[in-house]
Amino acid sequence: MNRPEEVERFYLKHLPAAKKEKSFLKAPCPFCRPDDAKEGGTLVVYLEPESFFLGYFRCLNRCKPGGFPFHFSKLMGLDPRDSPGYDPDREVRARDVVYPGRNLNSEIKKFGTLMGETEYAYFGDFGVSKATVEEMKIGYNGRYLVYPYFMEDGNCYAARCVMPEREEDQFWHGDEAFFAPEQRVFNVQEIERCENGALFIVEGENNLLTLKELGYPALAVPGFANLEAIDPDRLAYVSHVFLLMNHTPEARMAARALATRLGYKARIFKWSPNLKRGYTLCHMAREKGKHFRTAVSAMIRESESFSPFSSPDKEQMRFVQQLEREKGRRLLGLSTGFQKMDQALSGIVGINILGGQPKAGKSCFFMQISTEMARNKVPVIYYDFENGRQKIYARTLSRLSRLGEEDVRRHDLPEGDAQRLQETLHEFKEMLQYFRVVTDRKLSPDAVRRQIDFIKHETRQDKTLVVVDSLHKLPFKNLSERRTGIDEWLRHMEAIRDEQDVAFLVISELSRSTDGRYEEKPDLGSFKESGDIEYSADNAMILAPSWDPLDPFSAGERKSILWLVASRESSPGRIGEYVLDYPYWGFKEL
Repeated sequence: MNRPEEVERFYLKHLPAAKKEKSFLKAPCPFCRPDDAKEGGTLVVYLEPESFFLGYFRCLNRCKPGGFPFHFSKLMGLDPRDSPGYDPDREVRARDVVYPGRNLNSEIKKFGTLMGETEYAYFGDFGVSKATVEEMKIGYNGRYLVYPYFMEDGNCYAARCVMPEREEDQFWHGDEAFFAPEQRVFNVQEIERCENGALFIVEGENNLLTLKELGYPALAVPGFANLEAIDPDRLAYVSHVFLLMNHTPEARMAARALATRLGYKARIFKWSPNLKRGYTLCHMAREKGKHFRTAVSAMIRESESFSPFSSPDKEQMRFVQQLEREKGRRLLGLSTGFQKMDQALSGIVGINILGGQPKAGKSCFFMQISTEMARNKVPVIYYDFENGRQKIYARTLSRLSRLGEEDVRRHDLPEGDAQRLQETLHEFKEMLQYFRVVTDRKLSPDAVRRQIDFIKHETRQDKTLVVVDSLHKLPFKNLSERRTGIDEWLRHMEAIRDEQDVAFLVISELSRSTDGRYEEKPDLGSFKESGDIEYSADNAMILAPSWDPLDPFSAGERKSILWLVASRESSPGRIGEYVLDYPYWGFKEL
C-alpha cells in the first residue's frame, strides 16, 4: 500500500462519517463539544498525494490545533502503531528543561479579555481573523499586544509584549529563564503536532498568524537571529521544514545557516528580488487580499530542498562559460613558458608534482615558471620551506636583469647594467602584485584557502597557481607520521583544486636505492614517502640531471631531462632537455 492510500484508509477507519470531496476528506469534528452558542465543526483532512501536507487535519471551528496522523492518534487515544509512518525504533525526545511551579496562564487569559475592536482591527488589516487571534491566545495589556510563548508542557512562562505598528518597542514579561534565545519559539507545540509532516518556520509572530489564517502549521521566532539557537534535534521527526524569513540578506543568511544544520528536509523560500527590503508575509497578505492563499501556494510549489550542491542551472552556466573561455585556446591550462612542456601537458592544470634528487634545480625550475606566470598577470602563491624569500627574489631579479647575484649587489655597476637593473626592479615591483611568497611554518589548509580567495579578489583573476616547495616540508600535526601527513595534504590539495579552480606545482623528494643512489630510469615508484602521489597527481614529473649535482666540477654545461612519468591526460615519456643558464638562475629549453 502506498503512502496516500495508507493515510486515506487510516482516517476513513477512524472517521466513519467522512466523505471525500476531490482531494479532501470532510467529517464532523470528533473533538468539538457543541453548545447552545456554537455548533460542532467540520474536520478537514488534506489528501493531495503530491502535497507536503498529505494527512494534515484541522477543524474549521479551531476547537483543537491541527496536525498530522500521529497527533490525530494522540487526540483520539489510538494505538500509535496504527498510525501511518509508525517507526518502532522511534525514541521519545525530551528537552532538558526544568519547568517552574508558577506560570502566566491566568494572566494570559486576562489579557485575552482586554482585546477590543481596535486590536482585532489591527490584525484584520493584514487578513487575520478574530478566530485565529483567539486560537493563538494573543492578548492586550492596555498598551502592548501580548504574544504568549507556550512551552511543550502546555504552560506559558514568558510572553513578548509588542507595541502595535511600532515593533521595535517591545519587552519580555514573565520568568527570565524563558527569555533565553533557545526558548524564543512561538507556538513551539506545533513541532510535536507535525511529526512525519511539514512545518513552516517564519520570522515574527504576525507572519505566523497569516499562515494560521490559511490553515498551515507554523511556528515563529521573534527575529532571524534566533534561528541560530534552534536545535535541529527538536525537528528530527518533522519531514519538511519551510523557512520563510523576511526579505533581507541577513535573514536569508540565517536561514541558510539553519538549513545547513537541518539538511535535505529544509526548504528556503525565495522572495522576488524586486521587492523592497524587509518585505514580509503581512505585506503580501495586505497586497494580495483574497489571492494571498494562491500566492503562498505558488511559493510552496517553487520552493526547493536546501542542497549542498549547486543548482543544475548554475552548473550548466559554469560549464558553458568555461567552454567559451577555452574556445580558440592553444592550451587548456596555464602556460609555463617552455614550449615542449606546454605541448606535453597542454599547460599547467590540476596537481603537478615534480621530483628530483637534491641540487638538481627543482626549485630554480619552478621559480622561473611561477615568476613568468606572475609577469603575465597570473596570481601565484609560492609556499617556500626551502630557500627563503630573499633568495627567491634575488634569483628572480638576477634572471630577469641578466646580471649575476654578485653584480646585483655591486655599487659600481657600469651605467648600462645599472640602468637595466633599475628597469628590472620596476618590472619586479609590478610582478609582486601577482607573486606572493609565504614561509609560514604553521601553515594549514584553511589558511591556504583564505589566501587563495584573497589573491583572486585582489587581482580580479579566476585562475591561480600555487607552488609548494616542498611537499615533504609542509607542516604536519605529528612529525613522526610524515607519510600520513603528506597524504593528508594531498587530499586537501585535491579539494582546493576542485573547489577554487587552482593549479598546483609541487616539489617532491625522490627515494634512494639500497646503495644510496637514485634510480637512473625515472618512474612513479621513485617518489619518496607517499603512496598517494599516483592517485592525487594529475601529472607526475622527474627532473633528472645529466651531471652530478653533488660535484660542481662534473660538467661545464648542466643539462637535465624532464620526464613525464604519470599523467591523467597525456602520454608518459620524455618532455624535453633543459640547460641551466648559470649564473642567471634560469633554464633554457633545448
